[in-house]
Amino acid sequence: MATNRKSTSNGVASLAADTLFKPGSSHIARKLAGSALSQSNTNRQTGAKMEDLASKVLRSDRYSERTKTLAGSVLSQSNKKR
Repeated sequence: MATNRKSTSNGVASLAADTLFKPGSSHIARKLAGSALSQSNTNRQTGAKMEDLASKVLRSDRYSERTKTLAGSVLSQSNKKR
């Protein structure tokens, strides 16, 4: 299996942490933030379900740029074969 060696940048990790602690953050944003943080400074890859969620967020007009930034980071760390 081809692994993706990308990890979450410090800037996106900071955004993810802020999202998790911000009371008004949506459930979707929190899921993406958790995934992004779990991939910070590790070789972990995005799972298929999270990859699908991130893809839907990026294609939708309903989500903020903040949420889309998290989705982009999560999606960029997905398995190369999927």
